[in-house]
Amino acid sequence: MSTSTYYFLGIGGVGMSALARHFWKAQHRVFGYDKTPTPLTQELEAMGISITYDQEVAAIPQACQAPDTKIVYTAALPKNHPQLVYFQERKFSIEKRAAVLGALSKLTPCIAVAGTHGKTTTTALLSHLLYHTKQSFTAFVGGIMNQFNSNYIHTGSDFLLVEADEYDRSFLQLSPDYIGITSMDADHLDIYETADQLEETYKMFSTRCSHLVHAEGLPLEGISYGFGPNAHYRASDLKPIETGYAFTFVTPQASFPNVVLNMLGKHNLMNALAALTLGHQIGLQLDEMTTALPSFKGIQRRMNRYDWKDKVLIDDYAHHPKEIEAVYQSLRNHYSTHKIAVVFQPHLFSRTQDFWEAFCTILSKFDAVALMDIYPARELPIEGITAARLLDAISHPQKTMVQPDELNTYVSHSPCEIVALLGAGDIGLAIQNLIRVS
Repeated sequence: MSTSTYYFLGIGGVGMSALARHFWKAQHRVFGYDKTPTPLTQELEAMGISITYDQEVAAIPQACQAPDTKIVYTAALPKNHPQLVYFQERKFSIEKRAAVLGALSKLTPCIAVAGTHGKTTTTALLSHLLYHTKQSFTAFVGGIMNQFNSNYIHTGSDFLLVEADEYDRSFLQLSPDYIGITSMDADHLDIYETADQLEETYKMFSTRCSHLVHAEGLPLEGISYGFGPNAHYRASDLKPIETGYAFTFVTPQASFPNVVLNMLGKHNLMNALAALTLGHQIGLQLDEMTTALPSFKGIQRRMNRYDWKDKVLIDDYAHHPKEIEAVYQSLRNHYSTHKIAVVFQPHLFSRTQDFWEAFCTILSKFDAVALMDIYPARELPIEGITAARLLDAISHPQKTMVQPDELNTYVSHSPCEIVALLGAGDIGLAIQNLIRVS
């Protein structure tokens, strides 16, 4: 295979960084740009990948100015980004991350996991099952798996496992043989405009494979999983344990008692069922999978628990009202006698606007509420949509705004024993800074 030069615009994103790792491992020359250094970019640099944090054209590495350089960019990159415009004007080979992933999906049997919620955890769980049953596979995961400290696994090329992103309809560029769909709740209404449009796009995606697995209750054909008696694969005899659940895994062929998942939350048990069902569809042995499941060590920012001073901190990526509801229910079930506070950083002005009432409803259920300013990501502000106004709209006697540098003080003085720290923005970095303080 000939060696190419790749330049990744937005290399620090979870999906982009995994692709960069893939091409680096294949011995291509890999360079990148991102707005600011992060732990992910620092890991890439430690591998030997050169990254610039200057968006000006003059900062483009000399090696990437050759006309045969392949430019890969994230959909979150502004259309007027100086470097992107430079490459477009000079007719470089330019593709979005989704298109590059789509091309890879045509080269080997592909498993794609989609869903408004649950896709990252399900992809990580299935990666774990593939790895521990000694399969030959490559996985691109939308989160950092704790046991691998990576969002990318490569043991071979018999399967390609990808997290299929509905944003910008990216997943329609994939050519999957197996599809898992965990949920189809409304989101990204800046792209889809209506919940019906999003559902129709999911249905379109679901027809792009020969084997479809989906959560019970979704309006799809295929193999279902869940808790109900009509699900093809289901969990029964559910028993909460300190670290998660013990349950009986019931399949069309057999039942497996005393299976253990060491993750809190019934939503994560649903994700485990999705991974087990998909694994069986691609040919993994049921007994080997159920034996491997308890050793799954989770994903960074997915219901991670920390003992901090006299508090228990729960770090989670939840940024949609349904995800926050799942975290709340999980914590209320496991810590039924404790008070629970939430610190939430809204993600995107458009999502905050689209789900304003739903955010107010779920956040008001906690015993105390703190909001950080909205994380804009790819967006410009929307007039009247601010975290302060959202806080005003939440009916709650214990509510406040908090800045990242005030997090330590807020958590230390909270009257609640459990503090959930939620959001998909840079709150994750603030949490890591916090937990370093003993």
